[in-house]
Amino acid sequence: MKDRAQNISLSIGGEVHHLQCHPGRRLSDVLRDDLNLKSVKIGCDAGDCGACTVLIDGAQQCACLMPALQAHCCEIETLETAEPDLSQRLQDAFLNHGAAQCGICTPGIMMAAMELLRAAPHPDEAEVQAALGGVLCRCTGYRKIIKAVMAANETTGLRAAQDCAAVGQSIPRLDGRPKVDGSEIFGADHVAPGSLLIRAVRAPMYHADFSFGDTAGWVAERPDVHAVITARDIAGVNAFGVIPPLADQPALAESHIRYLGEPVALVIGDPDVVEALDLSDFPVSWKPRPHSLTEADGAVADAALLHKNRPDNTLICGNVTCGTADAALQDAAHVVSGRFETSYVEHAYIEPEAGAAWMEGGVLTIQACTQAPVMDQEETAKVLGLPPDKVRIIPAAAGGGFGSKLDLTVQPLLGLAVLKTGRPCHMVFSRTESMQASTKRHPGTMQASIGADADGRVTGMVFHGDFNTGAYASWGPTVATRVPVHASGPYRTPNYRATSRAIHTNGPTAGAFRGFGVPQAAITQELLYDDLAEKCGLDRLAFRRLNALADGDKTPSGQVLQAVGLRDCLDALAPHWTRAGEDAAEFNARHADRKRGIGVASCWYGCGNTALSNPSTIRLGITAQARLRLHQGATDIGQGSNTVIAQIAADALGVSVDAVELIGPDTALTPDCGKTSASRQTFITGRAAEAAGQTLRAAILRLTNLSDLTGLELGAGTLTARQDGTHRSIDLTALPVDAHGYVLCAEETYDPPTTALDENGQGTPYAVYGYGAQIAEVEVDLKLGTTKVLHITAAHDVGRAINPLLAEGQIEGGIAQGLGLALMEEYIPGQTEDLHNYLIPTIGDMPPVTSLLIEKPDPEGPMGAKGLGEHVLIPTAPAILNAIRDACGAKITKVPALPHRVLAAMKAAR
Repeated sequence: MKDRAQNISLSIGGEVHHLQCHPGRRLSDVLRDDLNLKSVKIGCDAGDCGACTVLIDGAQQCACLMPALQAHCCEIETLETAEPDLSQRLQDAFLNHGAAQCGICTPGIMMAAMELLRAAPHPDEAEVQAALGGVLCRCTGYRKIIKAVMAANETTGLRAAQDCAAVGQSIPRLDGRPKVDGSEIFGADHVAPGSLLIRAVRAPMYHADFSFGDTAGWVAERPDVHAVITARDIAGVNAFGVIPPLADQPALAESHIRYLGEPVALVIGDPDVVEALDLSDFPVSWKPRPHSLTEADGAVADAALLHKNRPDNTLICGNVTCGTADAALQDAAHVVSGRFETSYVEHAYIEPEAGAAWMEGGVLTIQACTQAPVMDQEETAKVLGLPPDKVRIIPAAAGGGFGSKLDLTVQPLLGLAVLKTGRPCHMVFSRTESMQASTKRHPGTMQASIGADADGRVTGMVFHGDFNTGAYASWGPTVATRVPVHASGPYRTPNYRATSRAIHTNGPTAGAFRGFGVPQAAITQELLYDDLAEKCGLDRLAFRRLNALADGDKTPSGQVLQAVGLRDCLDALAPHWTRAGEDAAEFNARHADRKRGIGVASCWYGCGNTALSNPSTIRLGITAQARLRLHQGATDIGQGSNTVIAQIAADALGVSVDAVELIGPDTALTPDCGKTSASRQTFITGRAAEAAGQTLRAAILRLTNLSDLTGLELGAGTLTARQDGTHRSIDLTALPVDAHGYVLCAEETYDPPTTALDENGQGTPYAVYGYGAQIAEVEVDLKLGTTKVLHITAAHDVGRAINPLLAEGQIEGGIAQGLGLALMEEYIPGQTEDLHNYLIPTIGDMPPVTSLLIEKPDPEGPMGAKGLGEHVLIPTAPAILNAIRDACGAKITKVPALPHRVLAAMKAAR
């Protein structure tokens, strides 16, 4: 390769760079690796995601599609080198509007926006959608991006927090600037000098035995390959998992593979050589076994068993029972029944799994994308045979997660490579590797019957769901236990039986994905609710309000609820429901080939782990130099925990949020805040932050002999506390310093008061629930079967809106993923393994969203707040599916509602 290199000149930011470049090298690689312009992100290497968008002579271009030689003598702009004034306005607009969440797609979006704004300084929405159509975002739902670009040339600076309580203010995210200026460090962005590259040899089939040939000879023929690692090199326990008693997934398969893409060996060496290797000639032979890919095939009597200790390929079963469900259905005035199927759904975060590792002071240090640093530390140490304190996990910025980055991916592989070679190492999954090896949303086959009395009140429900949990356990037990708790929806259901099974197959491992199975169950329940409302002769929204849970009601698990905001959400939707219905009727009277419809669906979601201990710990300290530091170990994957937890801590202590300095997450620096999952961080870590702020405040009151604080200021080694007209100062330099380096410090833990569920699923599975309801307005083309979502109105009970701007962003992002679940996203193993064949919503697919924040404070939540991130996705798909049926009569029983399925359902309805 080196002898074919050619001289090229690239003009970047007014400076000409002279390089030698092989003809086949991508411009994206040259910009990132040779010129250290890391704002150019790699999400697909195929031009599908647009994360690598740069400007070439003023026009946007995917740098991964352009050979570097083609850019010879061109003017190239990246976010680091772009026009300063316009870049600054765009950055401030993005922060002011909450247009950046995880931030991985933000540089590419901003480069596309710059091209637009130079040609049209004040663009309209259609112009923004056209200009940004080539860049995918998985987090935001695009609406705030559109607003930010339209407002960029009116932006005069970053909006500051008001000088009052931080909670309730829409302050820009505190960690936002690196996301919008291109300096954020994601998993692939840190490569130590002299680092070796790791690539995995992966299984080319779904189920097989395998054996290795002469790996030593293969390495000897390739002098730039430093090592090959197989399972024989693993010193610890070759089985990891998110639920330790069920840990069953090997870091490297030993002699038997269970899914397509499972890693069996690692090849480590010089990056230029290893990246170009064709691993198809690696000395490994395969002996195929029978395989199953669906939950139905995995459960048949003669199916090949994936794990010897799991008969019938059943991982676990779930159950919640109360009352006499069968008798209630028999006696009901109206009964509806149905069977529904959902598909594998890919997380499709724009950042593939990536990370780097090195030895530092005798400690293996791993920096990688993750949602669970302490779990990564414990499980990686177990695999490597190291004490946990000899492994340090530093979470890189996560370019999207949504649940899949809860599971180990690169972490143990990086550790194996560093321990084997003694060199720093890095690993980056390709898009195909990511889609083969990452966890998915569980496919489900669900059936249910629901009954109501003559007045329309639900009397009973029976539900069963089989869920395809794939090759390994992952979060299958959580889905199987959470679904029966939630399958009734947020409605009074006095007689209830819900059961579930998680079934192993040779499909990809199904894990956590924004809702843990509840979105699948909600499709079943909410579509049947439309049937039942029709049978009862009731308006669909009114039927839901009649049956909605309220304060003092019992759930099917026997838990007495408080602070239930569902009726408030439905009441807030009522005028929008009336208006949307009138609009649809008026349109339908004028059109024969297209019809519009409206749909409604509700949700509830228990915040935190199901019926398990679920603590978070926060440390808040003041140094002798009067610096206030918040050790916040909850990974922020774009949802905003770095900001909302700081707002809670600041208000609890009584200081401006600007005074808070964030530390972590980092297993060497921050206490364990648990996993970023299950909408738990605002609630649980927020409660810990509130307690730490209150404890530190109490310590200051004791030192100053004040009874209350009306002001607290830090500066120049002094703390000044005020109570109305009285003020007292503390010389911080005179106080002793503790082991953490603080003169004043508070560390507090909060664990929600839950109880285990008995054999009938009775108990207190969650301390706090979030509630919501959404209206979808759609238009269906009766000839093509295509569906366009025109508008979503979303009312969500957040308890207390800690940061309304970020809450709206979570709603819009969740709706985008719910839209994908409803209409387009279907992962098919072996087929949809890139972002060209697997479709996610683009900026043109996302409709306007009206967000209605309902605040019914929960006494258990921090300052009344409830979780939000997971449950906003749950009602979107069923609301859209109900709207499709309202428009054209098509009752969809398998999602996504692809055009051929809509047409078939329309035909069946006729």
